[in-house]
Amino acid sequence: MSEKNYKKILLKISGEALLGSQQFGIDPVPVSSICREIKKAYDKGVQIAVVVGGGNIFRGMQSSSKLGMDQASGDYVGMLATVMNAIALQSELRKIGVDCRVQSAINMEKIAEPYIRFRAIRHLEKKRVVIFAAGTGNPFFTTDTAAALRAAEIGADIMLMAKNGVDGVYSADPRVDKNAKKYDKISYDDIIVNGLKVMDLTSCALCKQNNIPIIVFDFNLKDSILKVLEGQNVGTIVE
Repeated sequence: MSEKNYKKILLKISGEALLGSQQFGIDPVPVSSICREIKKAYDKGVQIAVVVGGGNIFRGMQSSSKLGMDQASGDYVGMLATVMNAIALQSELRKIGVDCRVQSAINMEKIAEPYIRFRAIRHLEKKRVVIFAAGTGNPFFTTDTAAALRAAEIGADIMLMAKNGVDGVYSADPRVDKNAKKYDKISYDDIIVNGLKVMDLTSCALCKQNNIPIIVFDFNLKDSILKVLEGQNVGTIVE
């Protein structure tokens, strides 16, 4: 085990990680836990950017209200959900002494900065956590793809994909198939060719194109980000 030279990381958090014990919405308990984990890495001087999903809000609303939207409209609602999650994370991070900014791919200047690449990079250089919200700002692209895109734009050394209750990449869904095999290491091509559902295939291809390694891990593991930075074998590495 050796200290990894990751100076800049992109952390992708699923919206479901903010659910806690609720069916939908934002639970303050996991929000607080996630922010404490981010602060541990922040205190080590690592530049941290975050992309958060919105499934905890939109999917719950979709199933209860049966909105029946077309995909583009639904994707825009999902983008707005990510902004809500980003603001919740920002509030908690500031509460525990972490300077941070939210940048949105959809302009809403009253509550977030517009996404500007060089401004985001400057925030990171000034030791501010940057939370990217509203995905790419376009429908038909997932927040996984937004995370890979932002990681490439800011020159991240690695992308960390925090999963809720799944500790890596498996040959099948381990919650369904008890015989699913966990991989300690896997290539981008294996994920793409085998259609593994751990991430959006577009995001995987984008990381391959830009030589950005990915670590898929369970965020419920205590000190998970620190363990990655220390070079411990956490989750699955994709490269």
